[in-house]
Amino acid sequence: MDRDRVQHEGDPKRVMRAAQYVRMSTEHQKYSTENQAEAIAAYAARRGFEIIRTYEDAGKSGLRMDGRAGLQKLIADVRNGLTDFNAILVYDVSRWGRFQDSDESAYYEFICREAGLAVHYCAEQFENDGSLSATVIKSMKRAMAGEYSRELSAKVFAGQCRLITLGYRQGGPAGYGLRRQLVDEHGKPKAILSRGEHKSFQTDRVILTPGPPEEVEVVRRLYRLFVLQQRSETEIAAQLNAEGLVTDRGQPWTRASVHQVLTNEKYIGNNIFNRSSFKLKAKRVTNTPDMWVRKDGAFEGIVDPDFFDAAQRIIQGRSARFTDEELLAKLTQLLERRGALSGIVIDEFDDMPSSSVYRHRFGSLLHAYQLIGYSPGRDYRYIETNRAIRAMHPDVMASVLAGLVDAGGQAVSADDGLVTINDEVTASIVIARCLETPAGGLRWKIRIDQGLRPDITIAVRLEPGNVDVRDYYLLPWIEFGCDPSVRLAPDNGILLDTFRFDTLEAFYDLAKRTELAAA
Repeated sequence: MDRDRVQHEGDPKRVMRAAQYVRMSTEHQKYSTENQAEAIAAYAARRGFEIIRTYEDAGKSGLRMDGRAGLQKLIADVRNGLTDFNAILVYDVSRWGRFQDSDESAYYEFICREAGLAVHYCAEQFENDGSLSATVIKSMKRAMAGEYSRELSAKVFAGQCRLITLGYRQGGPAGYGLRRQLVDEHGKPKAILSRGEHKSFQTDRVILTPGPPEEVEVVRRLYRLFVLQQRSETEIAAQLNAEGLVTDRGQPWTRASVHQVLTNEKYIGNNIFNRSSFKLKAKRVTNTPDMWVRKDGAFEGIVDPDFFDAAQRIIQGRSARFTDEELLAKLTQLLERRGALSGIVIDEFDDMPSSSVYRHRFGSLLHAYQLIGYSPGRDYRYIETNRAIRAMHPDVMASVLAGLVDAGGQAVSADDGLVTINDEVTASIVIARCLETPAGGLRWKIRIDQGLRPDITIAVRLEPGNVDVRDYYLLPWIEFGCDPSVRLAPDNGILLDTFRFDTLEAFYDLAKRTELAAA
């Protein structure tokens, strides 16, 4: 019997075997996967298709391939020749995707067509037969699907800005010492939302409210230590950890977490939005203060504004704006005093700007050294980068663990750095430094830990300068375990860049738990 066609007894008509792809975001109920499947089934009955397989993405945005396991599995099966059907049925062009680059949508369809699989858009008014009219209409539909997302993004952003000015919280955890309070449309309190909980009614809103008294007191004491006793963030973190206190994420305190409490205006009741942008799944950008949307006095503050202002003056004074000449003069004076320079030496001196100031101003410490005529050992760049990466790794690990827990899963980190997720999957985190070749190209080398043998290696790829995160690679052991190292360039082709992600949302999806009905 032909695997692509089945002959039904008593029916002389041969039936084509087909797979259906359904996707639902949260934008309209009419696009529920059940409604799509019903329309596709009616189309299949009219055209003589037998649906033998379903690929589904429920509650997934169509802007990117990231996180869409259903479409990823479909494309992978097509590429690997693991299909026992010769047609793919989709509700309409927008369900295939609202890609901002319409060529990306066409590319995935081309992969299917090249494998001999026709894609049918069941609810569209044109036949996807390759004719000129179909090609033109389909191209317009793809562009319209992407434009719809852009328009919706603008409308949603405008709505979020309006709610901010009305004093309502938009997304994100409350932070240590604060809690998210659910209120109804009239502002009447309803309940305190725990981490991971969301409002259930569209008319409900969220504000911030003081947390448990013991946490509020810790925050106030933190400000007193910083302002009155002139303790540094590192010293404060060490004291809180010595007392057995943890952050709102259940992690030990660090310099960064203390600094965040000292600089976030929500602790004096101000509501600020749009510090950074991540629109349409594009690369996240940090916005300048003039782009922020704010509402002062939106919530009940837990820190005295005078203490907050004093803390900001200390921080700003510590990182006073020096000219390039003044920075280099200070660096020269330090070299004369110490005889050698490094990031650690610079950070040890209280009257010196931090080493990060020199990195950001001059591109790297090495360039700053060259400007004052200092030539460190040839391994210096490597040593400095290693030190920065070691300092970065705990924060990256804490962020990943928090993301997994926020997604509803369990994550435990062992002493060797291996993360166990829901007692099912293991992961290892590797930070890949950016190296510049003599010809000016960029390269990254990722080491797969052969001793830990993680199911997934999370490779955090750094930008040139090795300060900011560029993107992430999720490398499964089954694919890369036989090779202890993976070498990457800015663009690596589909075989490697299939595993590339701008965020770790797809990885956090692994932690989600789904209740199964009893058999």
